[in-house]
Amino acid sequence: MTMTNAVMSAMGGQMHHHTSVFNAQTPQAQSIANLFYIDLAIAAVIFLTVTALVIAAVIRFRARPGDGEPYQDPGNPKLETLWTVVPALILLFLLVLTARAMFIVNPPVGTRKPDVIVVAHQWWWEYRYPSSGVVTANELHMPAGTNWLLGIQSADVIHDFWVPDLGAKMDAIPGHPNVLWITPQKTGTYLGTCAEYCGAEHAMMGIRVIVQPPEEFAQWEKAQLHAPAPPVAAAAVRGAGLFEEKTCMNCHNIAGTKARALVGPDLTHLADRDTIGSNLIANNLTNLAQWIADPQSLKPGCNMPNLRLSGAEAEDIAVYLESLK
Repeated sequence: MTMTNAVMSAMGGQMHHHTSVFNAQTPQAQSIANLFYIDLAIAAVIFLTVTALVIAAVIRFRARPGDGEPYQDPGNPKLETLWTVVPALILLFLLVLTARAMFIVNPPVGTRKPDVIVVAHQWWWEYRYPSSGVVTANELHMPAGTNWLLGIQSADVIHDFWVPDLGAKMDAIPGHPNVLWITPQKTGTYLGTCAEYCGAEHAMMGIRVIVQPPEEFAQWEKAQLHAPAPPVAAAAVRGAGLFEEKTCMNCHNIAGTKARALVGPDLTHLADRDTIGSNLIANNLTNLAQWIADPQSLKPGCNMPNLRLSGAEAEDIAVYLESLK
């Protein structure tokens, strides 16, 4: 499935955002795209030049009846110097441009601490905002026009954080934190994926980056710090009880409740997210109930077990989780 098709599937068939390495939305991504265009242009000129010379040589110097032994040229120092120096200058030019692009994409960090810590799991993403203490999953919120430093980590195997519109790929390696600079220019939703094979559900480890105006991001971050209100509706109250009884709380955290586990995604404000299952399907009551009842039917091999819930139990838990705003 292409990334565009994945988006359409997640959003019920509605085109949400076109993702492409040519749709650069940050200085980092633009520098990579510019370097590619220059490399491509130089390579095209070399290819066309060599092709033309080969064709000209084949036509002009092809063997004809009566031709004797071709003249054996012992060498041409000027020509040999030319075809040595010119490629060397081209490579030096590309080296300078590559070094410049590398500096733009990942300049020295110095003493700067990450603005958000990205933790890759099989097969979902955890986002921690150190300055505020906010913890969320699968949907990364960022303010537009701000140069942010991402700390990239892994909780299990090697993953790779990649949002093509926003810049370079960066490996998430167990025990070896990496960093990545991103400076989003425009608000919107940008999609990415894990770009390093990491197991059975690697292809369904989607990334969703929501770039907001700074004031809107500040409001979102502030809201994330508040525990959701206790459930009121009868189905939601039953669902909250089932969440504790059916071992859900052994894997998930919900602020303001007894659920404090950190094995699976934080569900404190699940209802505010657009998708579930790491950008797999749209977040609505029907899809969430199906996910809770049988996650393996939607994401085979995922680490959430089938708890053998009845349809009514799964729906009550879904109603409760959809109340968590």
